[in-house]
Amino acid sequence: MRADGSVTWQRQEGRQAAFFPLHDLAHYAVESELRLGSGFYGLIAEGWDIADTGGKGARGPLPVETVAAEHLVGVLDLERAGGVEWTAEEINREAAAYAATRGRPAPRPVTDAELGRVRSRVGELFARWRALPPGATLELGFDRRS
Repeated sequence: MRADGSVTWQRQEGRQAAFFPLHDLAHYAVESELRLGSGFYGLIAEGWDIADTGGKGARGPLPVETVAAEHLVGVLDLERAGGVEWTAEEINREAAAYAATRGRPAPRPVTDAELGRVRSRVGELFARWRALPPGATLELGFDRRS
């Protein structure tokens, strides 16, 4: 729920129902630990609907910071699936190359210390999620100005 009381949500089924809660919790960890005000949660807080966050809707292309957050979360998803952690240097190099192929500026580099904090937060959030009984809710506050 947003500060104004409005909401946006999306129902997932099958494999997506298993994937997206963890993906979205990784977004929360990345955006809160790196203080990204215009990542996925920042857009949602601003009033975007989930359907708008693909960058192809009426709101137009996604902000650079949103794309950077999505890229880092994608790397964390790959790590989870493959069991191999990337270094900050590898992430930064891949993020810059990805941005260049799309004519966008490279995102600000992530440091090893930041990456460590993000991974720690991801682990904490995943543990809290997995500890929930069926039908329970995990509520997290997000302040896009912090």
